[in-house]
Amino acid sequence: MALLESDVPIREVVTTDPEKAKALENDVRAKIIDMLTMEEMTIEEIHDELGRRGEEKAETTVRHHVNVLKDAGVVEIARLEEAGGGTRKYYKSNTRIFSYDLPKDAEETLTGAQETATAELTNLVETLYEGHGDDIEAVAREMKPCEYCATQHYEEFLIRELLNRALIELHEVPQRD
Repeated sequence: MALLESDVPIREVVTTDPEKAKALENDVRAKIIDMLTMEEMTIEEIHDELGRRGEEKAETTVRHHVNVLKDAGVVEIARLEEAGGGTRKYYKSNTRIFSYDLPKDAEETLTGAQETATAELTNLVETLYEGHGDDIEAVAREMKPCEYCATQHYEEFLIRELLNRALIELHEVPQRD
C-alpha cells in the first residue's frame, strides 16, 4: 500500500539542448550570464563583478566558466580591442535566463489570462501545423535523442522553440511610444 499517491501534472517545461544544460549546471555561470546580458565585459571585469557579488574566484576559473558558456553557445565575443600589444576580448550573452518565484496568489490572479493564452495558443499551434506541419515533422525526424530523456517529444520541443524565438523577436523590436 502506497503512503502517498498523487497525479502530478507538468507545471514547468525547460527547453534547452544538452550542451547548454551542462553549462547552466553551475551557479557562477548563471551569474556570468546575468552580468553579460546587461553589458559586454572582459574576463577581468567579470572577475571583479563576481567578487562584488560574493563569488571569490581565480581569474583562470572565471576564464574557464566563460569558455564553457562560449562553447555551449550562450556567450559570444562581442568585440575585440587592441590593448598593450595584445587583444582584449569583450564577451556578451546572447541568452536570457528567467528564474523568478511568482507571488503567492499569482496563479489565482492570472487564471483568466492563462485561459486566454491557452485558447490563443491552441489556435496558433493549429495554424502552425496547417501551414508548416510538414516542415516541423521533417525537422523532428532529424533530431537526435536527448541524453537525459527516454521519452522524446521532438515536435513539442520544436513548437516551444518557435514560440520562444517569436517572443524574443517581439521583445527585441524597439518599443513605440
